[in-house]
Amino acid sequence: MMIMCREATKLMSLSLDRNLTRRERLALRVHTMMCRPCRRCQAQFELLHRLGEQPPTTDDDPNATP
Repeated sequence: MMIMCREATKLMSLSLDRNLTRRERLALRVHTMMCRPCRRCQAQFELLHRLGEQPPTTDDDPNATP
């Protein structure tokens, strides 16, 4: 089952919110093995997800007093 880039990015996004089914994981893995732009996109999704999970520092707090 070959998927297109649009479906791959949808699965990448979904994987951050829930566990993908075995079929979805396999389709995404096969696609990203062959598609360099989607590998880059997946790395960016993962980076943004990790950054979003980190607590803000005091420098990043817009309500902090100077």
